[in-house]
Amino acid sequence: MTEHDDKQANKRNTGVSRLIWIVAVGALAVGVFLLRPAADRERATEEQVTAAADQDASRALPRLLDLGADKCVHCKLMAPILEELKTEYAGRLVVEFIDVWKNPDAGTPYGIKIIPTQIFFAADGTELFRHEGFMSKEDILARCTELGFEL
Repeated sequence: MTEHDDKQANKRNTGVSRLIWIVAVGALAVGVFLLRPAADRERATEEQVTAAADQDASRALPRLLDLGADKCVHCKLMAPILEELKTEYAGRLVVEFIDVWKNPDAGTPYGIKIIPTQIFFAADGTELFRHEGFMSKEDILARCTELGFEL
């Protein structure tokens, strides 16, 4: 073999090595891209299972649902009240918030017209009372008492 033939063989080997490297990197990128959504689906499934378990555990409890938006002024005033209620009455009252600006379809089943809207549900899921606008903690607790919630 001549020196010229050796150079040609080295060029071919270098080209083949580059091609293998490019294919390997591309395959890795495609693999990561394809596996990532599967991991996200698994995580979503776990979150759904956790949410369903939480919902099952709280089915026997009355529920306060606040429909609003985190950028709405009155809704912002309600946020700390809802957090206090959620903490203080955990295990006795389920307190939930749905941001209808971020998730407009979530508010549709409740037929809301104004935010914030608070809906009080019996433990069996029956709507008992609805209030539109800001509602103080005292007013919420008074309404819970009127509705017979054992807090």
